[in-house]
Amino acid sequence: VISYVTRYEAHFRVEMEQKLRLQSEETIRVYKKRLAQAERRLGELDRLFIRIYEDNVAGKLSDERFALMSKTYEDEQAQLKEEIQTLQKEIEVQERQIENLKQFIQRVRKYEDLDELTPYALRELVKAIYIEAPDKSSGKRHQGIRISYDLVGILPASLLNDLQNGETA
Repeated sequence: VISYVTRYEAHFRVEMEQKLRLQSEETIRVYKKRLAQAERRLGELDRLFIRIYEDNVAGKLSDERFALMSKTYEDEQAQLKEEIQTLQKEIEVQERQIENLKQFIQRVRKYEDLDELTPYALRELVKAIYIEAPDKSSGKRHQGIRISYDLVGILPASLLNDLQNGETA
């Protein structure tokens, strides 16, 4: 991967930007939809709380029922506020994906002349390694390995094919 990125940086950048943009746009769209729903429900809960308070004061709602309903609404509000914060952070993370690609390329350049994979280089470039269960259906044992690189995730299939067709680090 280091060799490929340093030799074909422009192609790598285009492929990864396309992958990241597609992932980010879809993820951001889903997160923003859920964020709008959570904010709408939060406003609705405020109105409901005011209504049950007024009903309690007017004597239409018992104190016990008011306490139960207000506790339920407060718990839901707390949960929604936490979810809203999480969604906002996730949206920010997704919006920074292109910047992450630039940082990954800078890290790769740092290891351009790497002769031996060191633990430090591995930790700086690789986020996780996924080893799939062995498959013996074809008569031969096949076991897939997927590498998730830090800042950019798993490389798209088109880049992996380019790497397997002659480019090796």
